[in-house]
Amino acid sequence: MAKVTMPQLGESVAEGTIGRWLKQPGDTVEKYEPLLEVITDKVNAEVPSPFAGVLKEILAEEGATVPNNAEIAVIETADEAGAATAEAPEPAAAAASAPEPAHGPAGSDERPVAATLFAPAAAPAPAMPASATSAPSAAAPVPVMDADANARMTPAVRRLLREHNLEPAQIHGTGGGGRITREDVLALVEAIRTGTAAPTATATSAPPTAAAPSKAPVGAPIAFPPGADEVLVPMTQMRKGIAAQMTRALQAPHAYVQMEVDVTRLVALRERAKRAYQEKEGMSLSYVPFVVKASAEALKRNPTFNAVWTEQGLLAKRRINIGVAVAVDEGLIVPVIRDADQLSIHGLNRAITDVANRARANKLRLDDFGGGTFTVDNTGYLGTNLVMPILNVPEVGIVTMEAITKRPVVVSTDDGDVIAIRPVMNMVLAVDHRANDGAGGAALLRDIKSWLEGVGPETAIY
Repeated sequence: MAKVTMPQLGESVAEGTIGRWLKQPGDTVEKYEPLLEVITDKVNAEVPSPFAGVLKEILAEEGATVPNNAEIAVIETADEAGAATAEAPEPAAAAASAPEPAHGPAGSDERPVAATLFAPAAAPAPAMPASATSAPSAAAPVPVMDADANARMTPAVRRLLREHNLEPAQIHGTGGGGRITREDVLALVEAIRTGTAAPTATATSAPPTAAAPSKAPVGAPIAFPPGADEVLVPMTQMRKGIAAQMTRALQAPHAYVQMEVDVTRLVALRERAKRAYQEKEGMSLSYVPFVVKASAEALKRNPTFNAVWTEQGLLAKRRINIGVAVAVDEGLIVPVIRDADQLSIHGLNRAITDVANRARANKLRLDDFGGGTFTVDNTGYLGTNLVMPILNVPEVGIVTMEAITKRPVVVSTDDGDVIAIRPVMNMVLAVDHRANDGAGGAALLRDIKSWLEGVGPETAIY
């Protein structure tokens, strides 16, 4: 039997919370196929199976917080299953008379690919009362809703329902395929306790679609019970992770550097290229890859910012792996674009678009996190002009790109200074003052500014 352990989702992460299991005991699992979702420090990532075989046992239930490298599941590998089959005695008479199994060749534990991909997983049969076992034909049919509800929850969730005297039909599951999660049960318990209305599922309720968000968006209204002046809003696992990370980050002494960037030439280049780019690539061309590219080039000239802080000193990194902040319903996550300096504008745009889409769909992978050396935060899409960012520790630098706004600026010409209307973007760099000083931060930001203002018709997108 092969043991699956809790992976580490970041340099400073010591534990993870089981979000949900994507496979159940008895399911066939391919190597690198998503096995479960793990939540930690603003991360909701799919963990691939390190082995191919059959999931035999789940050792950590949904909602459990588990330290790194702790065992969370047991998988019977294909080699072990084959060995067990080879050693099993075969009754000669039965082998001679039995028809060939429909799921595959004799002696095989694998189903054809089509069956594996498209056949629905069989729900566990409901227990029948003793009187029904003697006369199956007279047994009353089991309601479909109850069978589905029980098939879409873990034993821990069923136990939680029993503890609070609740029925599955009272809860609208927000897990994959409408599965009821621990959070769904606790939300209903809290709603009952506070007297707030809670949605209930009925036999005619439509199952949630894949596009439906599983959590309330940021800024959702808060319902106050009659006569109540305050309501406690419980933290989600993501908010807990953000709180812990921000607390750690603010232990680092922050220094800030701000500059205005004239992006006239950048805006002109994007306006000329965006329509043809959209038609060719099927995605929009944003300003973010240009700022990531400018940052990557500037980090080559200012290597003490392409580093992480340790108690032993500054750990400089050869590879330039830039994190890009992505807003999701519950907060903010920072997946990493690796070797950003090796990618073109198009390569960066494609990578950023891909990781942002997967982040919002909760489809991030383990390799999307960890190893970041610098962060770019596109706060400008919110309409901000000046944000004081918090370091993504242990990184020692983070830069914001604010909203591009038209402003009157003084422009020097051969005939003297004139006032012109130009698109201008503020940029703010946060510096870990233990690792670098304001002068070094100004040098880095000046190089980013110079690259962006130097964009022109000759700047290659590909």
